[in-house]
Amino acid sequence: MRQLPVRMARWSARHTGRAIAGWFAFVVLCLVAGIAMGTNQATTEDFWVGEAGRAEAMATEGGLERSPTERIMIRARSGQLDMAAAGAAAQDVTARMRDLPEVESVAAPVGSEDGKVLLVSVVLNGPELEGKKNVVPLLEQTAAVGADHPDLVVEETGSPAISKGVNDQRGEDLALSERISLPVTVITLLIVFGSVIMAGVPLLLALSSIAAAIGLSMVASHVMPDAGVGMNLILLIGLAVGVDYTLFYLKREREERARAGGLLSSEALVELAAATAGRAIVVSGLAVIVSTATLYLATDVIFSSLATGTILVVAVAVASSLTVLPALLVKIGHRTERRAARRAKRGKPARTEKPETGRVFGALLRPARTRPVLTLCLSVLVMLGLAAPALGLKLVDPGKDTFSRGIPAMQVYDRLTGSFPELFVTHEVVTRSTPERAAEVKQALVDLGRRVQADPLFTERVKDAEPTVRTSADGRISVLELSVPHPAPSAEAIESLEHLRQDHIPATVGQLSEVETGVSGDVARGQDYVAHESDKLPLVLGFLLLMTFLMTVWAFRSVVIGAIGVVLNLLSAGASLGMLVLVFQGTWAEGLLAFDSLGAIASRVPLFLVVILFGLSMDYQVFVVSRIQEARQNGLSAREAVLEGINRSAKVVTSAAIVMVTVFGAFVALHLTEMKQMGFCLAVAVLLDAVVIRLMILPSVLLLLGERAWWPGRPGRRGERAEVPAAGLPAEVG
Repeated sequence: MRQLPVRMARWSARHTGRAIAGWFAFVVLCLVAGIAMGTNQATTEDFWVGEAGRAEAMATEGGLERSPTERIMIRARSGQLDMAAAGAAAQDVTARMRDLPEVESVAAPVGSEDGKVLLVSVVLNGPELEGKKNVVPLLEQTAAVGADHPDLVVEETGSPAISKGVNDQRGEDLALSERISLPVTVITLLIVFGSVIMAGVPLLLALSSIAAAIGLSMVASHVMPDAGVGMNLILLIGLAVGVDYTLFYLKREREERARAGGLLSSEALVELAAATAGRAIVVSGLAVIVSTATLYLATDVIFSSLATGTILVVAVAVASSLTVLPALLVKIGHRTERRAARRAKRGKPARTEKPETGRVFGALLRPARTRPVLTLCLSVLVMLGLAAPALGLKLVDPGKDTFSRGIPAMQVYDRLTGSFPELFVTHEVVTRSTPERAAEVKQALVDLGRRVQADPLFTERVKDAEPTVRTSADGRISVLELSVPHPAPSAEAIESLEHLRQDHIPATVGQLSEVETGVSGDVARGQDYVAHESDKLPLVLGFLLLMTFLMTVWAFRSVVIGAIGVVLNLLSAGASLGMLVLVFQGTWAEGLLAFDSLGAIASRVPLFLVVILFGLSMDYQVFVVSRIQEARQNGLSAREAVLEGINRSAKVVTSAAIVMVTVFGAFVALHLTEMKQMGFCLAVAVLLDAVVIRLMILPSVLLLLGERAWWPGRPGRRGERAEVPAAGLPAEVG
């Protein structure tokens, strides 16, 4: 593996036209293949987890699964509702909806208790997740009815309309994040390179890598279904690591050019960069891929989708850095050489790259260099202090009640639940038995419904109503729906589920032998999903720590370096999660960051972030320690190598961190709370990793350990850096 980047760079440098054309042909091929195959979206069954999933499977078996339902509200623009006019509008809605092929049935109009709203419920054809695709004609007809009855407000909401609104808002948010992150990325690269062409190369390769990964993800979805979140991660991670990998390679080529002073050709310089930065990119990319792959152990369709998107874009970004980037650098190098030749003909001195002195970062390293013990203790205490709030972490599975009120359907949803609180939450009790016991099971479910009517946590409106039990045609499956007048994430809704599962069911239908029972619904789904993640967390984290340790030991042949990497990654992840809890679990930052606190963290965020943060932290770990190892191979003492390696890598690591922080930070401007939390935590983690970990803690630890840091191996002796001759030139050159 050590020689692979050099061999690839050598071929690319000698066949620039083929390499560049081949890369862009690969990108186009990926996109064409993806578009041709399309995206295989995850189905409702793919999301089934725990008891709720088992209950939904039973309901589906009996043809009693939940159907996508839209609610059309009719109310007066001002004053009291004219029931005659509202009734005419309801008839118009009913007639229009029944004519649509997307509609299965339309219920009779129902009035609110205060008489201010008339409600028409419309059930769509197909499974629940398909509703957002079929809801557009319904929205159009609702708008048409509203236009025909100008004295009334006719508006629509429901899970399908809300899902469509979330998708539309997510698209607008991604466009906004691009408008924020791309200009800052370009400015950062211009500052780093001082050249429009050199600044454009990382951006070009990052965007082309994203395009290729999008196409590949569409193909991969036919093996592992796409949960609808992979695209977000491809854009988020792709721009960050795509620019970073190219940046590391470019900066190393510029450094070798400055060191050579015009004595080496562009081909030779590219090979030297490949032997160092190229290998570090491969190791770093593998580390991110291996870390992210542990998400598959969670056996969850959303995590699998996130892992697939991240792995693909990182792999493609690594491939672009090893294949087309050397060819582009040679092209740019030849252009530079021709300009130098023209200047020489005109008698002007050649412009040469000046080696960086690293004075600024040398000053930042002074605390670790002069007082490593004090610097280490203070830095670790700061990181532990930032991590402390994570001990109070609370998880919640965010449902539609947590979506942005900037979505029109959510505004209607708030008015709907205000008039019909029983529509907040529905618990679905599902049973499976033999057909001969259908009557016995139905009576037990009716008894359950009556028992629940005495529980203050459930909807009062149903107390005087006879519980309705639906039974499948074969008599095997029965479903009882129970309403709760509280939002799904609320403590009252969660407590009602606990009462149902622990008290009411065991006292009624639970008394029947050989009758399988399960509870589903929005609250049950969320609670079972959080429990499922909690059960998988030790397995995922255990493999993550193990694989991070083994990858680092394999890369640097040092058990101590491997252990240091794991501890530093834990510090970085812990501090960023602590900041996440401090900011998003409370309410003090709501106005500052424009969000409504859930009083908890979205359940998918911590596990995903820890895995991704370990991978991204390995990026910096690999690049910094590689420079230290290289300095030792060139004959420097352990102390000199640490200072030289960190000083030389600090500027490029900081530049890469600025790009990552900008990309991730842009997601804080999005509406979806889950994406805000992810973007914030990733941005904070990268910032802490680049500043506190790499400039304070890591150098302090390595300076204190000295040669012991490389146990049981040795980083090498002077002269090993030149083991890869450049373009046939003597190995001593450069």
